Amino acid sequence: MAKPIVAIVGRPNVGKSTLFNKIGQKRVSIVDDMPGVTRDRIYMDAQWLDKEFTMIDTGGIEFDDANEILSSMRNQAQIAMEEADVIVFVVDGRTGLTDADNEVGKMLRSAKKPVVLAVNKIDGVERENDIYEFYALGLGDPIGISAANALNLGDLLDKIVESFPKDAEEKEDKDEIAIAVIGRPNVGKSSIVNKILGEERVIVSNIPGTTRDAIDTHFVKDNIKFTLIDTAGMRRRGKIEDAIERYSVIRSLRAVDRADVVLMMIDASVGVAEQDKKIAGYAHDSGKGVVIVVNKWDIFPDKNDKSTLRFTDTLREELGFLQYAPILYASALTGQRVNRVTELVKYVAEQQSMRIQTSVLNELIRDAVSVNPPPMHKGRQLKILFMTQVAIAPPKFIIFVNDEKLMHFSYLRFIENRLRESFGFEGTPIRFTVRNRKEDEED
Repeated sequence: MAKPIVAIVGRPNVGKSTLFNKIGQKRVSIVDDMPGVTRDRIYMDAQWLDKEFTMIDTGGIEFDDANEILSSMRNQAQIAMEEADVIVFVVDGRTGLTDADNEVGKMLRSAKKPVVLAVNKIDGVERENDIYEFYALGLGDPIGISAANALNLGDLLDKIVESFPKDAEEKEDKDEIAIAVIGRPNVGKSSIVNKILGEERVIVSNIPGTTRDAIDTHFVKDNIKFTLIDTAGMRRRGKIEDAIERYSVIRSLRAVDRADVVLMMIDASVGVAEQDKKIAGYAHDSGKGVVIVVNKWDIFPDKNDKSTLRFTDTLREELGFLQYAPILYASALTGQRVNRVTELVKYVAEQQSMRIQTSVLNELIRDAVSVNPPPMHKGRQLKILFMTQVAIAPPKFIIFVNDEKLMHFSYLRFIENRLRESFGFEGTPIRFTVRNRKEDEED
């Protein structure tokens, strides 16, 4: 299920990035008094009460002179209206209502999206009257906040989550496997989609950024129903010039959230780039199944009988967190091995949904501990009392121990490796939660 998207918009230097960082409880956006510091979209998953959402800092409206301010603002606001589920319009209570605020207000009033109006820099009761002039924007009741001091952020977040679409929980066909095709621009995503479908359903071009939308196509193969989501290419932030392309990344993130399995496309002629790691990392962190597809293998230079082994070693080193992902060497142009994509996706989806009986898990733990006892720490030894699986897609396990502080990440990695050796779980991340439990409570 895709998380609701919340876009924070407003003119430069009103405190959008400060608000973004406060809500996200971590410093991600650069905060500076110079207008135009945030030069690209920053994305962060956030949560308020029981509601999860993806937040976008849309600061960084770039302009050369005053004549370009309104056109830049219009472009930013228009794209935000199209992509976001809720728009947070941030204005400056100290400066007061400006012509630029009015221009954006006009755009937002015509949008069929909920708008939450946040009047920032209301740092105390003496400034509360500064919010009233913003009623003139016609966007409902303004909420006075101080992003820097975290004042009234709870009221703001309450209003945001109240504005989420009521149908946010999408009806999903559990018998249908959703596949998101992700990767940098020009890696061959649209071409492989067309090859899988056997027809030209998606425009193919060698101009990076051709695909602006995430396009769903439903099809059946070997009596299995699939949904194939072709997404806009995600490129390194410093190279994104077009604002529309910036926001197309939102669609790609949403597509990953909606997917069961992700096809991570790698260009064989280029190798693993830094952006590949970031894109793959988002899929991994989202708990999605992953198949790595090395495209353009037909034009890999100086290929010999050891090329696949060497490239695989490079992938495993560069994408160390995806050691579990199967790798397919293919060519969307010639169709080489493309017929294996759905086979691998089906296999990974099955691995994601595998459940292991608690008795079997605890037998595995006993064997693992006998082979490699937990290390001592300050005279105390970790004791693993019990393990059980609590979820699938991705598989999640709770490990009960005598003291969770004694569990080192390296020993968790050892347990994960034993799980994978015994049961596979190929193509899917595994999640662990470690909890304290008294030994006399063990079942």
